[in-house]
Amino acid sequence: MKSVSSFLLLFILVFAGCKNTTSTTDGGANTASTGDPLAIPVLFERTGSLASASEWPKTKDKIAELNTRLAKNKNDVKARLQIATIYLTEARITGEHPYYYPAIEKILDGVLLIDPKSFEATVFKASVKMSQHKFADGKILAEKAKKLNPDNAYPYGILVDANVELGNYEEAIANSDKMQVLKPSLESYSRASYLREIYGDYPGAIEAMKLAVAAGLPGSEPQCWSRNTLAQLYINTNQPEKAEAEYKAILASRPSYAFAMAGLAKIANKRKDYKTALILLDSAAAIMPEFSFHEQMADIYAEQGMKDKAAAKYEEVKKMLEKDAASGHSVSLEMCKLMIKMDKLEEAKKYAMEEYNVRPANIDVNKELAWIAYKQNDAKKAAEYLHTALRTNSKDPELLRRAAEINKTL
Repeated sequence: MKSVSSFLLLFILVFAGCKNTTSTTDGGANTASTGDPLAIPVLFERTGSLASASEWPKTKDKIAELNTRLAKNKNDVKARLQIATIYLTEARITGEHPYYYPAIEKILDGVLLIDPKSFEATVFKASVKMSQHKFADGKILAEKAKKLNPDNAYPYGILVDANVELGNYEEAIANSDKMQVLKPSLESYSRASYLREIYGDYPGAIEAMKLAVAAGLPGSEPQCWSRNTLAQLYINTNQPEKAEAEYKAILASRPSYAFAMAGLAKIANKRKDYKTALILLDSAAAIMPEFSFHEQMADIYAEQGMKDKAAAKYEEVKKMLEKDAASGHSVSLEMCKLMIKMDKLEEAKKYAMEEYNVRPANIDVNKELAWIAYKQNDAKKAAEYLHTALRTNSKDPELLRRAAEINKTL
């Protein structure tokens, strides 16, 4: 099962990579020193195929316009929030989260300095905290935003995500239901889909995600995200042809959508077409510095018995995750999964326990701990963790495979 942090791709994608930044605007507010709490961090310059996208010149022009407004009136909260919103979108599109998330948080803190009761700044900051895997902090901020504006659907969506990550699945359902009532939308349908998946209802999850796709603006990044998630549901239910059709539909409307390339690589890999899979992943990695693309490459090398190549690539992924962690992103669960693949079980257990100590009821955390205990021949512990991992009746294929193996030892 995917982590709900990847579900937050709807608003903000997972961390990966970082480069030096350059200003693309010359509005006076952008040139302020970082010591100024109201300074606006510069727009990150796109590179490669993303720099050729039709929206990029418009994005740069809009940021220039907003910075000019701020040069005239530094207390223009609306302009600051517009920049934050654009940066959130850029973070999704480019994957340059180690730069954008601290930058966005700085902008939002500036807004809250001017207006401590800003609903928009509070709810956006909650989203950033969630994408940094600071789930408890995200939940606190979302609750605050809900009090500021109880009839807005956005805080309820964040509360769905936070409660799923913290293992409060019943509370997540209640917030999802409230979100549906307030605003049936791509965002609310997507969350309903994910909760149905968690509870083992794949047909219901697929139907809800289809509604999300239908609710999206054709070719938009959110709609592409929904199609990409729908394709993964098809993969999980052994419907590769339908998954392939969704990935191709995404790339027809948005050729630089790297996650669809990685999705097609999964299908090629299942067909043992390793060469095509690696070419697709190389193309995806050239567009976006996303660690999971490199991890997929490593998995393919490992599957082919190319141990040295796999080990080298896993080490590369480790360094990418460490860079993410240095930017403020909690990557313990990702590191745990990576260490299992590298057969470093004690390190995997250390990372898993870091997560368990914060969110002991989360089914994904318990899934990894169950597998580590099984690998370390601790059948009793494996059974305990497995019991929690299965408590929602999840039909996650990997979880069910692991459960079958563990149950043989009981």
